[in-house]
Amino acid sequence: MNNKFSVLIKDKISSYYNKKIKVPSDKSCTHRCIILASQCCGISKITGLESEDIYATVNGLRLLGTKIVKKNKVYHVYGNAISGFKKFTGVINCYNSATSARSLLGILTCFPHPVTISGDASLKLRPFKRLTNYLEKIGATIIHPKSKKFSLPIKIHGTKEWALAQKHYIKVKSAQISSALIYAALQTKGTTEIIESSEIRDHTQRLLKSLKGDIVVKKNKGKRFTKIKGQVEMHRFSIRVPGDPSSSCFFVVQTLLSKNSSLLIKNVCVNDTRIGFIKILKKMGGKIKILNKKKYFGEPVADLFVRSSNLRGIKVPMKWITSSIDDLVVCSLAFGLAKGQSYFKAPEMLLKETNRIKAISELLNKLGVRAKIIKKDSLRIWGNPNIKVKSKKIIKISSNLDHRVAMTCFVAGTLGANILIQGFNTVESSFPNFLKLQKKIGAKYEIKKN
Repeated sequence: MNNKFSVLIKDKISSYYNKKIKVPSDKSCTHRCIILASQCCGISKITGLESEDIYATVNGLRLLGTKIVKKNKVYHVYGNAISGFKKFTGVINCYNSATSARSLLGILTCFPHPVTISGDASLKLRPFKRLTNYLEKIGATIIHPKSKKFSLPIKIHGTKEWALAQKHYIKVKSAQISSALIYAALQTKGTTEIIESSEIRDHTQRLLKSLKGDIVVKKNKGKRFTKIKGQVEMHRFSIRVPGDPSSSCFFVVQTLLSKNSSLLIKNVCVNDTRIGFIKILKKMGGKIKILNKKKYFGEPVADLFVRSSNLRGIKVPMKWITSSIDDLVVCSLAFGLAKGQSYFKAPEMLLKETNRIKAISELLNKLGVRAKIIKKDSLRIWGNPNIKVKSKKIIKISSNLDHRVAMTCFVAGTLGANILIQGFNTVESSFPNFLKLQKKIGAKYEIKKN
């Protein structure tokens, strides 16, 4: 992990901008490409995100015996076919990456050796029993710590011969859980069926289909039914992972709230399970266009064109919450600077790197925007587009190891706030070139070493 540093923003973007940028590759898709490549035969080449979260997945697979080499920013994954891991009985540190931890637990369900999955202080606060309950039914032995929170570290001892393919009903709307079960299903004899909400991200299913895995996906009445036949050989592939929509969202909100500006974001994944933020912001009056749409490895990809807009408050429909769950942090800044009230309910935000509803409320109140938490999992915001965000006093805010909170605070600073964001290094877990792209559109900031 990199040394800690803070970022100070004292001046808003001084000039109007009309720019074109390209955000880093999608984090969710990069994780999945690397993991599935480890289960293929041959050398797969993946041009994807380079960040600390991705390195956590890479390092975990390396410990399990998968050779992964990075050449000219391309991951070369030497796949050893389904369950082709070597014996390992140590600890895998996933640092701040919940995707890495849950994915590896899924992979290890059919690994017949005891392995401990751990992480940093933030990851150790995240819930895992809602996944490990399913893995135990498949046949893995799970040893949780004595804590009733069923958090990391977790020791898992998988089973290879006695793994049971079965039907899983997923009650929690979590793509990490369904993906982990798919990774287990690939190694299990027979056919596994997963039944979940159709609102949940389906990147793993789409990629498996494109790799000609034995998978059937159907949707009916808001449910997704996925059937996977296990132990089917897959072959190497090469892919350039498209841009991350959640990374794009920070620049979309920033441009909407800026004056007389526009931005073109090239080659972004616009999977419908990921663009709830676009639906929300367009409903608020945001000028956003999806251009040049095409399909790549089963994923819809397009350019986003954004222009400055006068926004109005919104009551966010529950049907858009799942597809915007990672983006509601920065969208709340748009709620705070829009005309009228906004409201949303998102219990899952309490279970992220930090309590994001509390973090949003604290940020907005420090900016002079009234925000009130309702029943812990909901937030009401009284927007004020005429608020003078600029203050002589420096507002100090800790990232609390939450990259999205840190980047949202940065966007607020470029709109006129005087903000010192402590622990900004956490942004490197998902968006390592965030500051460089901000500089490209005219943002001014100072890096303060701790």
